[in-house]
Amino acid sequence: MSFDLSSLRAAVADHGAVIRVVMAEVAGSTPREVGTAMLVWASGQSGTIGGGALEYEATARARAMLSGGERLRLDRQALGPHLGQCCGGSVTLLSELWDRETVEALQGPVIARRVTGTDAMPFGVRRLLAGARSGTPPPRPGLIQGWMVEPLSQPDRHLWVWGAGHVGRALVDVLSPLPGIAITWIDTDAARFPPVPPGVTQRISPTPADLVKGAPATAEHLILTYSHDLDLELCHRLLGHGFGWCGLIGSATKWARFRNRLSGLGHTDAQILCIACPIGDPTLGKHPQAIAVGVAAALLRRETADQSARDSAG
Repeated sequence: MSFDLSSLRAAVADHGAVIRVVMAEVAGSTPREVGTAMLVWASGQSGTIGGGALEYEATARARAMLSGGERLRLDRQALGPHLGQCCGGSVTLLSELWDRETVEALQGPVIARRVTGTDAMPFGVRRLLAGARSGTPPPRPGLIQGWMVEPLSQPDRHLWVWGAGHVGRALVDVLSPLPGIAITWIDTDAARFPPVPPGVTQRISPTPADLVKGAPATAEHLILTYSHDLDLELCHRLLGHGFGWCGLIGSATKWARFRNRLSGLGHTDAQILCIACPIGDPTLGKHPQAIAVGVAAALLRRETADQSARDSAG
């Protein structure tokens, strides 16, 4: 997990001051990992640190901080004895008040601040910050000698969703809350979009295929527009441009026709078969939300498999 500065800025802009509650340390079995955070304001909250009694009490403390003017607190809790939860582990929660002034003072790529004590920044923290500035991999979040260290959130994946119809809406609803995914959502008309979730980039163009050239070469794509002709053009452009993965909504019959037409446009069988069609899990049904759940699960499995391969190579 990492420090989601864009969400914090948006919450502060909307509510003036918020409490960010983050898992600073964990031991044993816990509902979430170090770096998991939620934002709390007087009338609401976003994110979750695992729900249940832990989150209920943390939220109540956060609102008491807002009303009482307290800016920082550290709470260490054993989940079983203190909260009656069956996880059996323990957590340390850091709750901090953020407002416009403190958010504007934040600088990356790693957010480090003193939580306990009065000592100057420890050598270990200085070394991590220097390494991050020089381009080394970011550190894991956690407490180091009384200082909380968190890398700024950067998207691990870029996902371009082509189409704002029923399935496109369902997919963005499911995928946009997930960390590490930067979603670009494209359609031909602003009227086709519902309210766009925070963090999602909306692109509107009468000729969406012209936007393909601006996509990162490693981006993942989901093609589900209202037009088979547009779907085909997007497949054609993406095969020429390159992509990390591409999925096309449609039946086996649609895909057979597309393969023939893409072959006629000069693409090889090996290239064409890099596009996945149909997408989703047919056992879940054809309801837009069911398709979205199946596609989201497949995307997450791809990331898990890729991470396992990277860990094995390392």
